[in-house]
Amino acid sequence: MAATILPFSSEVAFVAALKNDMSFLNAMIFASCGNVLAIILNYWLGYWLYEKTKTKLGRSKSGIKSLEYGHKHGYFILLFTWLPVIGDPLTLVAGVLRLKFVWFVIVAGTLRVARYYFLGLVV
Repeated sequence: MAATILPFSSEVAFVAALKNDMSFLNAMIFASCGNVLAIILNYWLGYWLYEKTKTKLGRSKSGIKSLEYGHKHGYFILLFTWLPVIGDPLTLVAGVLRLKFVWFVIVAGTLRVARYYFLGLVV
């Protein structure tokens, strides 16, 4: 739930699992798998949203400019998908922009796993 657009903090659940004697490896596996599956869901929701809104986006100058900008800089925004508040909507935007799915999963998924790893080291 946390990596979707629903307001829920996976970091709190991850830290609580570590504090309640779950092994670091198990906490990493469960948190990372759940988070990566959720961003994949977000991507496909964005992909579907594009199909539903492409005529509206293509009719306005701002919509056309937004899509052009997104296609030009879209992979760069994936570097911010690990951030707590803005990261989840960016995974939806990646689907709308139709970024290559494999690159999306590699970049956004790796950053999500790394976030838990570093958080676990701090805790």
